[in-house]
Amino acid sequence: MTHRILPSAQVDPSAEIGDGTTVWDLAQVREDARLGTGCIVGRGAYVGSGVRIGDNVKLQNHALVYEPAVLEDGVFVGPAVVLTNDREPRSVDPDGRLKRGGDWEAVGVHVAEGASLGARSVCVAPVRIGRWAMVAAGAVVTRDVPDFALVAGVPARRIGWVGRAGARLTELPDEPGTWECPRTGARYVETAAGDDSGTTILMEKEA
Repeated sequence: MTHRILPSAQVDPSAEIGDGTTVWDLAQVREDARLGTGCIVGRGAYVGSGVRIGDNVKLQNHALVYEPAVLEDGVFVGPAVVLTNDREPRSVDPDGRLKRGGDWEAVGVHVAEGASLGARSVCVAPVRIGRWAMVAAGAVVTRDVPDFALVAGVPARRIGWVGRAGARLTELPDEPGTWECPRTGARYVETAAGDDSGTTILMEKEA
C-alpha cells in the first residue's frame, strides 16, 4: 500500500505521508508535517509546517491547520475549519515594521482522539479539544473542551454530551448523572473533575 497525492497538490518533500493517505487537489502540506495512515486531506486544505496528524484523520475541503497543531487518531475536521496559532495577531510590530517568523511565538491546537470539528468552526489557540468531543458548525472555541462534550456557539459552551458514535447522549431518568447513547446503548457517568476548577467531566462506564 502507498499514499496518493493528486497532481495539483503541493506536498513538501520533507513531509511524511502514511500509507493509504490521499491528498486531494490544491491541498498544501508544508515541510516536516507528518500524516499517519489512512488519512484524507481534502481539496484546498492546508497543513502547516511540523503539524502532527495521526491515523484515519479526515480534513475536509479548505480546512486550515496551522502549526504547531496536533491531531490524534480518528479526528474529523470539517469544511473550512480554522485552527489558529497566534494569540496576539499583528501584521506589524509597534514601530510599523512587518513582522517575520521570529517576531512571534506560535501556539497550537491539540485535538484528541476521535474528536470532531464541525464546518466553519474556529479553534483559537492555545486550546485542547478532548477525546470524542464534538464542536458544532460555526462555533468559536476559546477554552479547552472536555472529553465527550458537545459545544456550540460564540464563544463555544457545552450544551450536552456525545458518545463515541457521535450521537447526543440522554440522561437516564432513574440514574441521575448516567448518560446513554441512543445508538449503541453505551453508558457514561458524569462526575466532577477532581480539581479546583469545578469542571464536570464524562467518563465511559464499565460494562
